[in-house]
Formats: sequence, structure tokens, C-alpha cells
Amino acid sequence: MNQPLINIERNFRPEIEGLRFVAALLVAIYHIWLNRVSGGVDVFFVISGFLITTSIISTINRTGEFHFRPYVTKLLKRLLPSVFFILGIVLVLSWFLLPASILNKTIREVFASMFFFQNWQLAFSSTDYLDSSQMKSPVEHFWALSIQGQFYLIWFLVFTVVLFMLKKYKIANPKTLINTVLGILFVSSFAYSIYMTAVNQPWAYFITMTRVWEFALGSLLCVNLSSMRINKYIAALIGWLGLIGLILTGIIFEVSELFPGYVAMWPMVCALFIVLSGTQDTAFSVKRLLGSPVLVKLGGISFGIYLWHWVLLQFYRYNVQQTPSLIDGTVIIIVSIVISFFMTKYIEEPIRNSTNNRFSFKRLGILGSVNLLLIGSLVAGSYIKQNELDSKITEQNYPGALAAASPNDLPVQEPIPAFAEVFSDLPQAHLDGSNQGMKNSDLKIGEYGETENYDATIALIGSSHSEHWLGAVLEAAKNNNYRVLNITRSGTRFSTGYTDDDLKGKWVNNVLEYLKDEDIDLILAQATASNTSNDKTQSHLVDQLQFVNAEYGIEVLAIRDVPRYDFNVLESLETEGLEATAKKMNSIDNQKDESFWKQFEQENKSLHKIDFSEYFKVDGKFNPVIGNVVIYRDNRHLTNTYSESFGPVFEEKIQEILKDL
Repeated sequence: MNQPLINIERNFRPEIEGLRFVAALLVAIYHIWLNRVSGGVDVFFVISGFLITTSIISTINRTGEFHFRPYVTKLLKRLLPSVFFILGIVLVLSWFLLPASILNKTIREVFASMFFFQNWQLAFSSTDYLDSSQMKSPVEHFWALSIQGQFYLIWFLVFTVVLFMLKKYKIANPKTLINTVLGILFVSSFAYSIYMTAVNQPWAYFITMTRVWEFALGSLLCVNLSSMRINKYIAALIGWLGLIGLILTGIIFEVSELFPGYVAMWPMVCALFIVLSGTQDTAFSVKRLLGSPVLVKLGGISFGIYLWHWVLLQFYRYNVQQTPSLIDGTVIIIVSIVISFFMTKYIEEPIRNSTNNRFSFKRLGILGSVNLLLIGSLVAGSYIKQNELDSKITEQNYPGALAAASPNDLPVQEPIPAFAEVFSDLPQAHLDGSNQGMKNSDLKIGEYGETENYDATIALIGSSHSEHWLGAVLEAAKNNNYRVLNITRSGTRFSTGYTDDDLKGKWVNNVLEYLKDEDIDLILAQATASNTSNDKTQSHLVDQLQFVNAEYGIEVLAIRDVPRYDFNVLESLETEGLEATAKKMNSIDNQKDESFWKQFEQENKSLHKIDFSEYFKVDGKFNPVIGNVVIYRDNRHLTNTYSESFGPVFEEKIQEILKDL
């Protein structure tokens, strides 16, 4: 091309460097002391969109071409040195400083982070970024870096297509075409983000498509900034408004519940205000603060600060205490800055700035290979340890729930599953994918047991609080001629409490349609929610079960929900011990459905009912381990091993119900 694609300003913008540091610092402060999301990551995204678009357009302006190899080579030399180095340190420290129960999760997330699909790893594993009851790996925050890496590839494709169209059709106004393409990406991604945040916010938080609009906004600013002119006094005003608004984002909004929907526009606009104000230089502008030499220097290592602070924070939480003191939290931030400085100088810059690509990628290859060897070693170590424990297991030593009645007669053994395996001790439906995720309302039916010439069909229906009984039901079916169906959807109760236009409501309606036509003898389902005393919530569950019993003539076994907690029982068990965890379990009201269940038992005669509360107690007290089996894999879901130990209890109850059919 003989003339520039677009005339853009390629000047160094010191206030953007300062803004990057402020964003990283806000992320750290909110994570460390407030356990909230600050909106700083969203600022990183809009700045990344601005900077990468500036780089791409400058390349096209200079050469008239845009090739994949130099583009991706530059990106890999920028991103991978710090990523591989930090992940390697995490792998080494994890063996010594992490609870075994979180180790396998960490290994999976390290691998996903190395190859930039960590955000999808978290989305598919139903991670809630700031749910304190979920155990956090030291690399969970790499989800943002994974989205950034995916965005860079998307933007290569976007500008490759744009350049192709400009050359092929000889379009006279490239700026209009680029604005149109970026505008379409912005609007479509923004609309999808609003929709998905409303129907499934944890999923929306991590997936790439709901974040593209944030990068596109920064790109639009890059393309149009040179034509924007504002009064210097207005520039000074909006700059400070932007900085103050950004600092207050996590206080004003419940970011972890509302992002990345329309509320995420707030920190985006704040960042735009700051960048736009930087086009004017006045004595009292925010540019003077953010563009100061100290903040510019810190902005240059903000990438490392963001990555290191969470790593240090998680190791602190697992080895010292959950919430750092003011002094300890400040030390974490300072140490993050110091490590980032040396990492940038001695690890990142030599690789990034080298003109010898062979040298750079040889170093990256060594770092990556070491990480893969560490991953293999840790996986092998966990496998060997689990096999050693498995060899000691006998039915007499590990009766699980059946020992609740006579715990003192049982010799104490190392509990199963091994802590490293508890997090992955899932129901079969979760392992084979027949559990319906939260992305749509379609039915997924898992079929188990006898699939031909069976005597009865049993359907387990509802949310994960029904699904975690699948192990018990399958054990009950082993000695009987039963077909077992799993009809579950994460986060969705089999309830009358949803609207028809909600994905959850649509799924429930689809279940009802299926039950109407299918020959099912017995339904098993959660009948209460033990974390609420709201009778309306409980009634919605019971009403649905009464409906299928009355209208479809299907027998129903209503199961009282298991006790739930406001802390991660597994994490507490490993880090604080059995006695301390049991004390915490008994210090809170973990069965708020008590009064409703008693009334339900007395008044409802049409449904069969079962209450397993006593199987969670030892000598009348709730306990995290019974019959040498770990009960919970988090704060509310049973391990599949403990569920399976209920097999004889379910078998007796099911036979009692089905004997006359």
C-alpha cells in the first residue's frame, strides 16, 4: 500500500503505563483484603485492545502487509517468558505448600494456562471466581491472560480479513470499514455478554465471546482517537473522574455477580476518560500523576504484578490464614513488585528483546519442557500415593455412612478418597458428561444399570444436589434389575419456581414433557434446600414433586437436602484438622430447612420421604469424616465415595416402594 491505512498517533503514552499499574494494584488490593473483583482486569482488556490495534495498524502502515509469523513470534516472546517461569515456580511450591486436595486441580490449571485455555477450563469446571467456599488454585487468575492470548489470535484474523477486503475491493475509506467491523464485534459481543450474564453469570465471566467487546472498545478508541478533540479543562476533569470512578468500581458494584454484562461498561468508560484526557497536557491533569516516572516504571512491570500477587496470596491463605492483615497484605504487594522487577529484567527482557529468535525460542522451549516434566512428576506422585492407599481399602475398614450408628467400633484409618483425589471424586454422570451443564436447556439423559428387560426404571432428577446421590442409587441397583436415569442440570432444581422464558424454567418444562411420555416407575429428587429457611423455595420443590406424582402417576422419593456450610469443608479438613473442622460444622445452622421438613413429613402422605441427616453425625455431632470416608468435596456436595456407601440404605427404601408395582 502506498499510503497509511489509517493515520494514528504512535506516540508513547506514559499515562497508559501508569493506568496499567493502577489497574494491577486495584486487582491486588481487592483480592487481598476485600475478596471482591475491582474491574481492573477489564481495564487491562481495553488497554490491550488499544495497544495491539495501534501495533497492528502501525505495521500495516509501515509495510503494507500483515503476516502471521512475525506477529505471533513477537507475542510469544512477550507473553511466554513470564508465564512459563511463574508456572514452573508454582509447580515446585505446590508440592510442598499446597493442600493435596487442591494439587490435581492446580496441575490441570497450570497445563491449561501454558496453552492459554485456562478460562475455558474454569468455565467447564463450574468455577465461581470469588466463591470463598470453592478452593482456589494459585493460577486461577491466569484465565484473564488466556482470554488475552485468544483475543490476539482473533484480532489477527480480523485485520487479515480487513486488509484482504481493502486490497481486493479497493475500498477508498479504510477507517470506515475498520470502524464497521469493530463496531459489529463490539455490539454483538456486548449484547451476548448482557444476555449470558443474566442467564449464567459464572459461565459468562470466563468465556471469550463475552469479553471481545472490551477489547473492541479499546480498538475503536485507537482508530478514532486522533480525530477526537476536547477542551483541556474538560480533559482534566474527565481524567480525574475516570480515575476516581475506576478506584470505586469494586465498591459501588458487586462485580463478581454483574460482570461482564452492561455494568462492566463503568470501568471501560473510566479507562476511556483517562486515555482521552491524556491527549491534553495541563498542570493539574491526571496525566501528570499517571505519567510520573515512578508509575511509568511500575506500569512496565504491571503484567508481573498481576500474575504474582494472586500466586503469593493463595500460598499465604493455605499456609497462614484466610485474610491477610494490613501488614501481611502490603508485604504481598511489595514482594510482587520486587519479584516482577527482577523477573522482567532477567527472564522476560532478554528473551523479548533478543533479535535472535532461535535463542529466544530455545529458552522458551527449555522453560516449557521443564514445566511439562514437573507436571508429569506431580501426576505420577499423586497416582502412586493413591494406589498405596487403595491397596489398604477393605469393606470393613471403610463403611462410610453405615458407620454413623456405631463409629466407636471402627478402627481409624487414613480417610478415603485421598485428599488429592477428593476434588475429582464425582458422580458418574459428571464424568461421562450426561449431567446437563448450564449453557442451554436441552435434556441430557444418562442411562445406567440394566438397559434391556429391566423390572423398573428409576429417574434421579434435579440439580447437583440430586446428582450427588447417583453413586448411591447405582450401588442400590447393582443387585436388582433396575434401569437408572440421570436427569440433572447444574444449578437447576426440579422446581416450580422458575419462569418459562428462563433457561432453568425451559429445562424443567422439558423434563416434564419427557416424564409425560417415558415409562418411569420412581423419581428420586431433592425436596428441600438446607441453606435457606424460605418456605417458598422449599414449597416450589415439593409442589413439583406432588405434580408429577398426581398428574403422571409416578412414585416419588423426596430426599431431604444434605447439611450445607459457608466454608469449604475439604479445605478446612486438610489445613485445620478433623476436630477443628467438626467444631466449625457444629457452630452454624447448617439445616435451615428443619421446620419445613418436619411439617412436610407430617402433612404430606402422597410422597415417599427420606432424611439422611443422622448419617452425617457422630454421637449426635456433624463430622467431616464418617466410616473413614471423606464426606464433602466442597461445602455442600458429597464425595461419590460417601454417596456410594448409602447404597444399602437406598436399596432397602427403593425395594419397599417398588414391591407392589
